Parts: sequence; C-alpha cells; structure tokens
Amino acid sequence: MKNAVKLLDVVALTVNLPECNLWRGQVGTVVEILAEGKAFEVEFSDRSGRTYESLGLRADQIMVLHFEPVSGDIAA
Repeated sequence: MKNAVKLLDVVALTVNLPECNLWRGQVGTVVEILAEGKAFEVEFSDRSGRTYESLGLRADQIMVLHFEPVSGDIAA
C-alpha cells in the first residue's frame, strides 16, 4: 500500500461522528497503529495541545494530510 497511514501522521476525518462530537474535516494525529494497520488510534487536540477526544478509527474514516508535494500515483 503506497499511501499507508503511519504513526504520527496528521489526518482528517472523512466522516461525521456526532456521537463523539467530531465532524468531517476535523484534524487529528495518529498515535497508535491498531489491528495490524487496519485501524488507528487518533488523538484530537485543541490549539493549546489539550486532547479533547481520542478514539480508534478505520482507515476509511480518515485521510492523511500532505504538507509537501506528492507524486500523482497516490490513490484518491
């Protein structure tokens, strides 16, 4: 998998999770790899660095954010 989610990747939610008060587009950090890379513990923090939610998410619920140019062969 070329675009594998890695520890400490910055990710954004691709789904709404109203039961957790989290909404599509909110940004978090991967803090643990779960289920042999099929799920990830993602921590959501405020601007002061205080964690307000931490939960396990499947790969299809997040997308990795890129801060540098990436090659065109990354799957959408």
